[in-house]
This record gives sequence, structure tokens and C-alpha cells, in this order.
Amino acid sequence: MNRLKCASLLLILGGSSVGAEEVDLGPTARLEVWRHARLEATRTAPDAVLAPFTTDGCSGGMSSAWTTVARLFPEFAEAHENQPPWEECCVIHDRAYHLGGVSSAPEDSYFARLAADEALETCVAATANRRGDDLKTLYDLSDAQVTTAYELIGKAMFDAVRVGGAPCSGLSWRWGYGWPQCW
Repeated sequence: MNRLKCASLLLILGGSSVGAEEVDLGPTARLEVWRHARLEATRTAPDAVLAPFTTDGCSGGMSSAWTTVARLFPEFAEAHENQPPWEECCVIHDRAYHLGGVSSAPEDSYFARLAADEALETCVAATANRRGDDLKTLYDLSDAQVTTAYELIGKAMFDAVRVGGAPCSGLSWRWGYGWPQCW
């Protein structure tokens, strides 16, 4: 397990702060920690107020596109439900993103975001356990094929949120989106 994942695991399990000086962060991570520092300044401002929680399900239009396809094609909805089967994973992920981590300290916030994104990936992959039998029957797939498909979906979603979910980005689905924008 690499040092970054070890540090993330320590934060989740122990709740202790891990500073940038304790973990060898690469240039991309250091740039993101700078954004987390801007978020911290916004969160700790005297007039900062956390907005009520909102969710769009799975961001990037995934939930709305899925719902539209399910409405237009009843056979699709019958086979694949009216919303993405991993939508609950997205809502849990949105709750973490809304707050932007329990601690506003930049390094803690960075590792909390990484942990939330890894949890999303794991949750999406685990959806195969619930959907596996249906998909094996419908598409004549093996357990391994269903598992691999959901792992690939989880990995793609992890990559998407790592690229598009940084704090202070101006995007509505950014880390800490419940706080005022922190340009």
C-alpha cells in the first residue's frame, strides 16, 4: 500500500491530522492542497454559512440521462432500473462533498476528499453484488465479467471526480460545495 493510501487510511480510522510534511505529496497533490487552503479560508470566515444539503444524484448528468433513457425505453428501465443502480453511492459521496470534510485544515481536507472518492469507487464496484445475478442472466455473463464491469465503472467514476471535483473550481459539484464559492 503506498504512503498516500496509508495516510488516508490513518485519517479515516484514527482521525489524526497528517500534514503535507509527513507524506511525500507530488506536485498535483500540492496544488490541490493549495485549493483546500482557499476553501479553509472560506469555511472559517466569520460570515460563512453551510447551505442546506442538495444532491443531483450522480453528477455530470449521469442520473438525469439515465432517468431520461429509462423513461423513453421501458425495457431499459425493466432491466436496469429507473436510476443508476449505484445512485445511493453518489448521494453518500455528495454528502461528503457538500461539507468538504470534517476538518477544514487543508491537508486533512485533501485526504478526506481522497477517502470519499475511494469510497465511491468501492461502493460502485460493490453494486455488482446486488445486480450480478440479473446481469448474468440478461447478458449471459460470468461472475468475473460482472465484477470487472462494475470495477471499471467505479474506476471511471473515481477518475472523473478526481479530475472534476477539486475545491474552489467554480463547479456546482466541487469539494465543499455547501460553502460559498472560493474562487
